[in-house]
Amino acid sequence: MKKIRILIADDHPIVRAGFKQVLSETPDMQVTDEAGNGQEAMACVRKKKLDVVLLDISMPGRSGLEVLKELKDEKPKLPVLILSMYPEEQYAIRALRAGASGYLTKASAPNELISAIRKVAEGGKYVSATLGERLTEFLGTDMTRPPHELLSDREYQVMLMIASGKTVSSIAEDLCLSVKTISTYRTHILEKMRMKNNAEITFYAVRNGLVG
Repeated sequence: MKKIRILIADDHPIVRAGFKQVLSETPDMQVTDEAGNGQEAMACVRKKKLDVVLLDISMPGRSGLEVLKELKDEKPKLPVLILSMYPEEQYAIRALRAGASGYLTKASAPNELISAIRKVAEGGKYVSATLGERLTEFLGTDMTRPPHELLSDREYQVMLMIASGKTVSSIAEDLCLSVKTISTYRTHILEKMRMKNNAEITFYAVRNGLVG
């Protein structure tokens, strides 16, 4: 039996171990490599023969979306399944636009993960039923893009962190970036969304269901 060769890219060892345990019990799958950040993930992709990459969207330094774009530039045919602790409405459409073959939340059941891997390994796309409905709505109403769609992926990530109540310094620490860099992102966010302060960002994010 030919096994699906899988790379798990996630910065939490315990998360990688959990996925590895689930997949080790699946006869047609084999976790051949693990990566704790984007740089390690790209090194594995360049050196090894892989069939599917499981990529966490939130890693220190370069975000999963940035890694995804680089990966698809170099290996456009390699399926990437995005795994995230964030709800689908926050990142799924951006991930699929950037070339992901599917998007799963980490709360998904193990059998859903296995089904998703098999589907993308065969060249298909995997989205949940609820995300499928949202995609249909999104494609049907793309004529008037909401303000947050104007943000870059990193700006969008910072915007959500601001909306969840994090300070500039704590965001900088979480993303392994300087306070000055995060302040610059915040300035761009306010300019693009025509807002004046963090309170307006938070109100917008809550009103649009981007944060709880």
